Amino acid sequence: MSVELFRVDDRLIHGQVVVGWGQPLGIAFIVLVDDEVRGSDWEQELYRMGVSPEVEVVFASVAEALGALPGWQASERRGIVLTGDIAGMLQLARGTNGAVKKVNIGGIHYREGRREHLRYVYLSDEEVQSLRSLADAGVEVSAQDVPTGTRVGLEELLR
Repeated sequence: MSVELFRVDDRLIHGQVVVGWGQPLGIAFIVLVDDEVRGSDWEQELYRMGVSPEVEVVFASVAEALGALPGWQASERRGIVLTGDIAGMLQLARGTNGAVKKVNIGGIHYREGRREHLRYVYLSDEEVQSLRSLADAGVEVSAQDVPTGTRVGLEELLR
């Protein structure tokens, strides 16, 4: 499988994704799955600026990603599929018939209605339920901000 990492991170493409995960995994592409960013040329350009020229950046809506995921997984190149929220990743997992096997929760930061679970993961009740839905669908869910950080399993994360 050439998609090396499925990650949820509300900062989307940033240093932890590009350097922290991308370099150790030897990635050649990043797929940012976000309906809003897909429709915004200036946001796409902004995210592209944070990635070295040899790494391809693909912007896709959830619907486009559902159709394109088999091709990304069949690619000889390694990549990361990134969503900005749990809901988007849940849509991908549900719509791809088991293609999403593991999901990494990177950064989901504080906002009204969320409670701290880790220093970099704040979740609403709805997001907790979505993570449980991912797990119920057979997806291994864990949180880990960087590859050298401690991996936290779902049950420990949701305590």
